[in-house]
Amino acid sequence: MRGFDANGWWIDLRFVPVMLSRAILAISALVLLAFGVRPPESNWRRALTGTVAVVLGLVTLFNAAQFYQLLGLGVVFSGLPIALSLFIASGFLLITVDCIGGAANRAQGGQALRVIICLAGWMGMFPLLQTLCFGKTDYRRSADVAVVFGARAYADGTPSDALADRVRTGCELYQQGRVKKLIFSGGPGDGEVHETEAMRQMALSLGVKDQDILLDAGGLNTDNTVRHTMALFKKIGARRVLTVSHFYHLPRIKMAYQRQGMEVYTVPAKETYFLRQTPYSVAREVAAFWAYYLRPLAG
Repeated sequence: MRGFDANGWWIDLRFVPVMLSRAILAISALVLLAFGVRPPESNWRRALTGTVAVVLGLVTLFNAAQFYQLLGLGVVFSGLPIALSLFIASGFLLITVDCIGGAANRAQGGQALRVIICLAGWMGMFPLLQTLCFGKTDYRRSADVAVVFGARAYADGTPSDALADRVRTGCELYQQGRVKKLIFSGGPGDGEVHETEAMRQMALSLGVKDQDILLDAGGLNTDNTVRHTMALFKKIGARRVLTVSHFYHLPRIKMAYQRQGMEVYTVPAKETYFLRQTPYSVAREVAAFWAYYLRPLAG
C-alpha cells in the first residue's frame, strides 16, 4: 500500500520511474522557488524556467486527459466535472508567458508584495479546489467495506439531515452490491442515542442486514475514525475500502488514511438539499487541509 505522497495531490508522475520523477520534481521545485523569489532576467534562467513550466504543464494536461477518460468510461463520476489539473496547468502557462515576455514586460517594483499576494491566494485556492474538484468526484467501485463518517444525531436518536445523507449513500453502495459490509463511525449524539446507533437503526430500516454492520463508537474525529477502522480492516480482512462523507470532508479523509499506509476510494454523500452550513464547513476544511497536508512532511 502506498503511503502519503504530497506531490500526488497536484501532479501525477506515476507513469515514469520513481527515481526519475523525484529528480524531475526536485529540480523543478528549485527552479520555481527561484522564480518566485526573483523572476529570471537572464536568457538562460528564462529558458530553464520556461522549459520546466512547459514540461510540468504538459504533464498536468496529460493528467487532466486521464481524468476525462475515466469520466467518459464511467469509472468515476463527478458533480463538478472540471479537472484540478487544468487549474495547475493554467498556472504553468502564466509562468511560461512571463518567461517569454522577459523583464521588459514585467512591472517594476513591488515584487515582494506580489509574491506574498500570490502565495496567500494559492494557499487559499489550492485546498478549495481540492475540496471542490476531488471532493465532488465519486470513486465508487467494488470493495470489501464502506466506512461512513458520522454527523449530528438529535436527542431522540433522529439522524440530522447531514447524517442521513451519509448513511443513505452508504446503504446505496451496499444495495448496489459494491460492498459487503458497512462501518459506521461517530461520537456521542445530543442525547442518550449514540450517532453510530442512530446510523445503524436507519441502515436497518433501509434493508441492510444487522450482521453486515460494524460500529466504531470512538469516532470522535477524523483521526480517531481512521485509526479505529484500520484495526477493523485487519479484523475482517478488508483490502479495498470506500469512504463516505460530505464532499468537503473527503480530501482530509483521503490524506488521513494515506498517512496510515492505506489507499481508500472516496464517495461524496448524495445531498437531499444544499445544507446551509456548507459554506462554513468548506471554509473550515480549507484551513484543516493544510494541517493534514503538512503534518506528514514534518513527521
